[in-house]
Amino acid sequence: MKLTFLGGVGTVTGSKFLIENTERVLLDCGLFQGQRELRRRNWATFPVPAESVSAVVLSHAHLDHCGYLPALVRQGFDGPVHTTPRTAELAAIVLRDCAKLMADEAEHANSHGWSSHRPALPLYDEKDVARTLDRFVLSEHGEWADLPGARLRLHRAGHILGSSWTELEAGGRTLVHSGDLGRRVHPLLRAPEPFEGCDALLVESTYGNRRHDDATTMADLAAAITTTVQRGGSVLIPAFAVDRTEVILYRLHELRAAGRIPRVPVYIDSPMGLAARDVYLAAIAAHSPELRPDLTRDLLDASWVHELRTAEQSMSVNDPAHPCVIVSSSGMATGGRVLHHLRHMLPDGTMTVLIVGFAAVGTRARDLVDGATSIKIHGHYVPVRARIVNLPGFSVHADADDTIAWLSTATRPPEVTYVVHGEPDSAATLCDRIRDELGWQAVVPRQDERVLI
Repeated sequence: MKLTFLGGVGTVTGSKFLIENTERVLLDCGLFQGQRELRRRNWATFPVPAESVSAVVLSHAHLDHCGYLPALVRQGFDGPVHTTPRTAELAAIVLRDCAKLMADEAEHANSHGWSSHRPALPLYDEKDVARTLDRFVLSEHGEWADLPGARLRLHRAGHILGSSWTELEAGGRTLVHSGDLGRRVHPLLRAPEPFEGCDALLVESTYGNRRHDDATTMADLAAAITTTVQRGGSVLIPAFAVDRTEVILYRLHELRAAGRIPRVPVYIDSPMGLAARDVYLAAIAAHSPELRPDLTRDLLDASWVHELRTAEQSMSVNDPAHPCVIVSSSGMATGGRVLHHLRHMLPDGTMTVLIVGFAAVGTRARDLVDGATSIKIHGHYVPVRARIVNLPGFSVHADADDTIAWLSTATRPPEVTYVVHGEPDSAATLCDRIRDELGWQAVVPRQDERVLI
């Protein structure tokens, strides 16, 4: 087998790993996000003819893993997209929303004349998304599926609902792709299934140089909300619509029940987040084996949670008259309704913005974490006077210790471990730990590098 790293190296976005044996199989098909030079890669023609790709294997429904699929279809891909049923449900929500945002951004750029493109166009549209969703072929975790020239088995990854790590057999060799791994203790999901071994391994390194601290994170969340409300301000939480919104609701429920935060209104201002929550609620009702058995509907659908579905409802809380908590997507503040809230709330020193997950370099969320005094939104610079609180412990990515623990379950260590889907420092740190603590051969690959498996 030949393996080419088409994305997800040197960055946490754009995950794409091309396997070539007798056929071509693509592991994940993610969108590049963050810095402009990364985003420009989305517009490049796919490195091999799209129609020559026999199949795509999708690990989960986050945009950095599935968001390029409609662009691949637009260029001629017409093969199957193998994934789990829950991932298919969530990917439909994510991709439709992404296409709408792209169309809205292009229209806004054209009407205000601030784009260098004449005219500005979306990368893909809703018709491309519909054609993409028609390609999905579903398998439950643990089931073998046949691909052209290979066979595939998906295993529970515990990152978001439906997420998987991938076992691919072709040409007498076995490759495992971790996708995005979940934590050993996730508030909603069961831990990742154990990894037994393979010939070659792709392992993510998003938090490869960090450890999560749940106790400190909860205390910091409670303190941020309480002090903000006491000074008459409101709290804005940019949150990924899939899973992060649900985790935040769960944690707010815990804090309210324990009397650790004021009982102010909580608004979910994300149609995509609400749609994703419905998928989680359906999974709870179906007693999904992915979910923790103690997870109940009321933990995600409490009476104090207010749903903002229309644009008019969203605008009503841009400048909150009374203290509240607003949870809105997107998590990295790259688009969506959260930008309108940021534009109104950032100049106000009584407000607080909580960054509750990984923020890639080049995103507004990362700029805020790094102490920016102003950020650009819709062509205008907005001063940052609100308090910015970074709470990376809310990430549902495995941290470095979680990842090493998962790897340690292997009874047959891989010949080579490729450390991917991480910024340079994170990937290098995890690579060193794998070498030093496990004694495995590990490398950090380069963009477009090709290796033999």
